[in-house]
Amino acid sequence: MVAKPPATPKRGPGDGSGKEALVDATIAVVGEKGLRGLTFRAVGERAGVNNSLIAHYFGTRDALIEAALDRAIHDSIDVSHLEDFPHSRQGFIDSFSSMLQANSAREIFVYEMVLAAHRRPEIAERVSALYADYVSTLEGALASVLGERFNAVRARYAFAALDGLVLQRLAGAPITSVQAAVGLLWDDVMGDN
Repeated sequence: MVAKPPATPKRGPGDGSGKEALVDATIAVVGEKGLRGLTFRAVGERAGVNNSLIAHYFGTRDALIEAALDRAIHDSIDVSHLEDFPHSRQGFIDSFSSMLQANSAREIFVYEMVLAAHRRPEIAERVSALYADYVSTLEGALASVLGERFNAVRARYAFAALDGLVLQRLAGAPITSVQAAVGLLWDDVMGDN
């Protein structure tokens, strides 16, 4: 008698994992296929759940996108290590490099949302808030270390440079080039500190 392989447990409304799986799958699908490739079927397949759960949990595609954007915002800020920027040059380079290599789908999803915000005013405010959170996180870290030398414009400049380096890495820039640029940015922003 041949033993049956263990059944893969189905995720669904009763176990609490279906909703999170759908949000994660949305980020991955948009990261791979763009917003045009975001279908209930693609998300359900990626999440390993029945795509009817999208309507159950979110109701609409737009609500699913909003939930994914909220997740991407929080995760991206958490893994960006912006609060660690002023504390250690090499530590920040290493953290930033790890973030770049960990989940490119999340970063692509965020950029897709930035582009979509120009066509979809209903998400423009949320995308703007994302960037405000990034900058304020970096401002807080720099202000705590630089004291009187702190300048909010410099924090925005530093974030813009980091944001551009993420985009360049996604476009294929070698990680070593990005790391070198992050180091020079750190030198410029931190000066003699």
